[in-house]
Amino acid sequence: MPRPAFPVGPLWMIGCGNMGGAMLRRWLDAGLDPATVTVVTRSGAGVPDGIRSLRAPPVDERAATLVLAVKPQQLDAVAPMLASIRPRLLVSVLAGVEEPALAGRIPAGAVVRAMPNLPVAIGRGVTALFSSSADAGVRDAATALAAPLGLAEWIADEGMFDAVTALAGCGPGFVFRFADALAAAGTSLGLPQDQARRLALATLAGSAEMALTADEAPATLADRVASLGGSTREGLNVLDRDDALVDLLRRTLAASARRNAEMAAAAR
Repeated sequence: MPRPAFPVGPLWMIGCGNMGGAMLRRWLDAGLDPATVTVVTRSGAGVPDGIRSLRAPPVDERAATLVLAVKPQQLDAVAPMLASIRPRLLVSVLAGVEEPALAGRIPAGAVVRAMPNLPVAIGRGVTALFSSSADAGVRDAATALAAPLGLAEWIADEGMFDAVTALAGCGPGFVFRFADALAAAGTSLGLPQDQARRLALATLAGSAEMALTADEAPATLADRVASLGGSTREGLNVLDRDDALVDLLRRTLAASARRNAEMAAAAR
């Protein structure tokens, strides 16, 4: 498989926590030249070997691509030291911080919002992308960055970012919680805890892979597993009664979307 064509460097990453670090390691595995990368962090921790790590941007250099990967509440603290860099492309992974708020603080040729989720670390993530720029080069560059991370989806309306973040960005946390609950339920039936965890995780992994490759919708697959009067049907009856599972997830995603909206309002 040919290696992806990355945007022209140099690339600077501001912040390198769990998400930023996961993205950078995946890019390096996919062929990004470490000599073109500079990471700027306050602590210097978590930076992959072979990458230049600084505590402040070099004053005599410029970035072509600037990836902003700090916590949203740190934006106003880091923006002043980035205001004069003027990269060709600013890619922000800050949840809840809208494009005008970014452009007003960090001038750039173009701004792209990206919302990756944690499985980007293994190349099986989801990254939602948005930009008001219609420049094909901007979109090609952002897509090239997102491609090694997994599924990349452009959204047409920035107003949908709260929903995308709640579903895909926060989704791994909800899936991990479900996996833990499934294992705990198995333990309650008498299975050893470690065995229940292995069975739950393998069941989730196999089911997800099957759903990804199937032509049918997940609801159809569920009905195929559940024969009339069987044990799976009895369990599904509990989940389906009064739309219990759907209602729970609606409330879960709505809570996350509300929090994203609150962060966006605070950053304006």
